[in-house]
Amino acid sequence: MTQTLKLPVLPLTDSVVLPGMVVPVRLDAPEVQAAVDAAEGKKVLVVPRLDGKYAAIGVVAVLEQIGRLPNGDRAAVVRGETRARIGSGVTGPGSALWVEAETVDDSPVTGRTHELAKEYKALVVGILQQRNAWQVIDSVQQTTDPGQLADLAGWASWLDNSHKLELLAETDVTRRLEKLLEWTKEHVAEQEVTEKISNDVREGMEKQQREFLLRQQLAAIRKELGEGDPEGEDDYRARVEAADLPEHVRKAALTEVGKLERASDQSPESGWIRTWLDTILDMPWHETTVDTDDLVEARRILDADHAGLDDVKERLVEFLAVRSRRNRKGLDTVGGRGSGAVLALVGPPGVGKTSLGESVARALGRKFVRVALGGVRDEAEIRGHRRTYVGALPGRIVRAVREAGTMNPVVLLDEIDKVGSDYRGDPSAALLEVLDPAQNHTFRDHYLEVDLDLSNVLFLATANVGEAIPGPLADRMEVVTLDGYTEQEKIAIARDHLLPRQVEKAGLEPTDVEFSEVALGMIAAEYTREAGVRQLERGLAKVLRKAAVGLDSGQEAPIHVDADTLVKYLGRPKFTPESAERTSVPGVATGLAVTGAGGDVLFIEATKMDGDPGLTITGQLGEVMTESVSIALSYLRSRGLAGDLASKKLHVHVPAGAVPKDGPSAGVTMTTALASLASGRPVRSSVGMTGEVTLQGKVLPIGGVKQKLLAAHRAGLTDVIIPKRNEPDLDDLPESVRGELRVHPVADVSEVLEIALEPVEQRTAA
Repeated sequence: MTQTLKLPVLPLTDSVVLPGMVVPVRLDAPEVQAAVDAAEGKKVLVVPRLDGKYAAIGVVAVLEQIGRLPNGDRAAVVRGETRARIGSGVTGPGSALWVEAETVDDSPVTGRTHELAKEYKALVVGILQQRNAWQVIDSVQQTTDPGQLADLAGWASWLDNSHKLELLAETDVTRRLEKLLEWTKEHVAEQEVTEKISNDVREGMEKQQREFLLRQQLAAIRKELGEGDPEGEDDYRARVEAADLPEHVRKAALTEVGKLERASDQSPESGWIRTWLDTILDMPWHETTVDTDDLVEARRILDADHAGLDDVKERLVEFLAVRSRRNRKGLDTVGGRGSGAVLALVGPPGVGKTSLGESVARALGRKFVRVALGGVRDEAEIRGHRRTYVGALPGRIVRAVREAGTMNPVVLLDEIDKVGSDYRGDPSAALLEVLDPAQNHTFRDHYLEVDLDLSNVLFLATANVGEAIPGPLADRMEVVTLDGYTEQEKIAIARDHLLPRQVEKAGLEPTDVEFSEVALGMIAAEYTREAGVRQLERGLAKVLRKAAVGLDSGQEAPIHVDADTLVKYLGRPKFTPESAERTSVPGVATGLAVTGAGGDVLFIEATKMDGDPGLTITGQLGEVMTESVSIALSYLRSRGLAGDLASKKLHVHVPAGAVPKDGPSAGVTMTTALASLASGRPVRSSVGMTGEVTLQGKVLPIGGVKQKLLAAHRAGLTDVIIPKRNEPDLDDLPESVRGELRVHPVADVSEVLEIALEPVEQRTAA
């Protein structure tokens, strides 16, 4: 029979009391003390208050005793009697919370209720027998009321507070027993599985497994005693927690530390995890250097390190200026997206691409790391190997950042045009994410398997041939072309940079050897022929070695190196102007080409002979150059300039037959050589030419104009014919070269023939 009671509320924050339970309650909380004081030794309403929320149903409990615990703390013993539903608040004595509580009677007992009670009792007795709890077994067996039997579950250790709270709120005895049976069966099933696993492990345990168990127990004991092994797993956990790691990296590292703590030292996985953790801890996650904002000083450094290359230096200073302004506005921050500029320095060998990268790093005040990509064919070299592979390592990008020790170094991707691909993957495809500013702030290495922010890394790439860079990769880069040096620039580089370095390498003093300007010019022009300065430096080194021998042989210092000394040390000059090597005969024309080593001159020879009409082409020419010969013949015949070529056997040859040659820019040279052969008018020996030709005789634009003009200047040519539409490229030509070359922009082949062929009057007079 229900009744309404006015009771003070005694909240419990860490336990749940069911009817029939007798529990001690500490009087350390003010609201608990207030409830006990207000009850005056009578009854209270014990209500669970878990997670700060009061339950809707509590238990009317009697205060059995109030006193002190052995440690001196005040406590009260309460005995739960019946469930009560909390009503509205009322006033009462003291500071306690008073409410009206309506007692709740259990639902009527049915036959199914008794069956459930019997089943539950048998299940509980079985569990208690395994634990030898005979006194509790007696109490359970003596309980005949199903409701009281269900409420005894308040003492069950396998039920948590949420389960007990659910039992307290359930007034239907049948439903209460159903829930208890479900939970208890789950507990029994878990116990059976645990016991089965324990038995299997115990029965099948061998020596290694016993050692593992003892080792884990020893580690647990040391952990409890605070005596962790400084070189064991505890050290890794402490290092990870003490390290300044990003939050997502810290979570991943702690997960791996947990795996390491559970793994045996003999397990291969233990070694993998240790190596991975060492790599993670070695990464400079929050280390950065401060960029230099002084652009004048940056330009001074670039000028001091490199002679010439004004357009390249100007572009680099522009890049530094934009970077500096973005930093001042807070646009380039760690964890965000950087400015996204990736400069590709494209040019022949020896022009200073790699050293420019070092100069940029020095001008910025950043660390410099070089990543050599020549011949790389495995994608894992860029993205890293999976950790499960033997000898797995991070990719070269991650290793470069770790080597630099900062998250914003200058990383030079050297020889990016020589990246290959095979069955192991395409490294250039992996580089797409590295160089894409929209993606590289979350670059994921296969070895690390955590996001790495590369947005603040300054990537510079170098290549010899821009066309060899894969298209999607080139699309993410801004190409800065280094076309080579003029003779005067080479002399300045030799005097200011190469000579002091080689003097030191030869063990000499600067006062031991004196080079004249003429000697430096001869080495640059007559002993070497290249776009860069590597052969020039080797020539200087050879002279200095000879000088070192002379000094050790008793020759007085300083040794003066002039033209005569060069012939003595280096032999006679190896290169003469190309025009001097040619004879003025019809059918020979001088073209200009671009190779991986820079610009070069290209001779084309044509001859005719009696025999069956036909065309022979030699010189290891590609399809495009072979087609240029056919186009040239067709053009001459259509204009009536072919003479007797149609009835003769023709042979077109391009010397240096061991070198493959291809490209459309030899079209005007082919046409000029055949026109010279047909007309009998020799081609002027001082003229070089380049340009693509159509069947209508139009001269189309080509690439590499600056490199070709520098090659013409080195070869001693004075007149150069280029397509009219390439005229803007002349702005990039150094003034010293432009003043010594007469450049003829043309739009039609007729203009080419008028400029290149010797006049008819001179030929007749000769």
